[in-house]
Amino acid sequence: MFKRMNRLVIELPIPEHGDANAAAAVQELLGGRFGEMSTLNNYLYQSFNFRNKKKLKPFYDLVASITAEEVGHVELVSNTINLLTTGTTFPGDPDITPLQNGLNKRNTYHFIATAQTALPGDSMGKSWNGDYVFNSGNLVLDLLHNFFLEIGARTHKMRVYEMTDHPVAREMIGYLLVRGGAHILAYAKAIEIITGADLTKMLPIPNLDNTQFDYARKYEARGIGNILYTWSDTDYKDIGLIWKGTNPLSGAQLQVVVGTPEGAPIPNLDDLPEEFAPGISAEQFIEIAKRLSGAGF
Repeated sequence: MFKRMNRLVIELPIPEHGDANAAAAVQELLGGRFGEMSTLNNYLYQSFNFRNKKKLKPFYDLVASITAEEVGHVELVSNTINLLTTGTTFPGDPDITPLQNGLNKRNTYHFIATAQTALPGDSMGKSWNGDYVFNSGNLVLDLLHNFFLEIGARTHKMRVYEMTDHPVAREMIGYLLVRGGAHILAYAKAIEIITGADLTKMLPIPNLDNTQFDYARKYEARGIGNILYTWSDTDYKDIGLIWKGTNPLSGAQLQVVVGTPEGAPIPNLDDLPEEFAPGISAEQFIEIAKRLSGAGF
C-alpha cells in the first residue's frame, strides 16, 4: 500500500524559457532502459515477489523503501520534462501554425500527443518496455542486477548533464546523481553482508565523486548521499541493519531517516490554449466553480 504526498522531492527552478531538445534528451532518464521507470519497476516487482520476507526482512526493507523513493524520482524527472517545454510555442489562431516551433524539435511527439509534457518513453521516442524488468527470484542475483542498474542510470545522467546546461535539467540531475550514488552503495553493502564480497572495491564505476558537478555539490554538502529514507513512518526500519557505518568515499556517517524528505511544491502548469489544454474556458471554469460550491466543496 502506498501513501502519496503532493510534493516533489526537491524544488525545481521555474525557467523563463524552455528547451524542447533538452526535454527530449531527459526523456532517456525517465523511460530509457536505465531510466527512473526501470529502476522503479525493477524494485517494485522484486518487492512484490520477494521470498522469505520475514527471515530476510532487512533486504526486503531495503528494496521496498528504495521502491517508494523511485516513485518520487519518476515524478521529479517528469516534472523536469514538463518545465523544459515551457514557452516553446505560442497561442494564436490555428491557421498561423502556433505549434510551428515543435515541427523541428527532437521529439515532435511531445507537441502532438501530450500537450508538451512527459512521455513514458526514451530519448528516441520508444515507449518504456516491461522487458526492462529483471526479477529472478534469487536475492543475490537481483541485488547484483540492481547494483549494475544504478551504475548504468548514473552513467546516463552524467552524459545528459554534459549535453545540456539548462538549469532545470541540471538541478534534477545534480540531485539524482547524489541519490543514485547512495543506492549504488546500499546495494553493494547488502551484497557484502550476504556474500562477503566487497563491491565497493570495484567503485568508482563510473566515478562517484559528485563534487565535479556544480548542481550536485550543494546536495553533497548537505549529506544527502549519506541518507536512506524508510518512506514510511512505521515500516522498513530494518534497512538500518544494512545501511550503517561510514561512506567509503567520504568517510561520513551513514544515517537512516524515518519517513520522507521534506519535499517542495509541485510546479503548476499554465493553460496552453494552442494545445487545447486543459480545454476549459474561463466561462466553463466559473460554471465548474459554482457546481463544486453547490456540492459542498
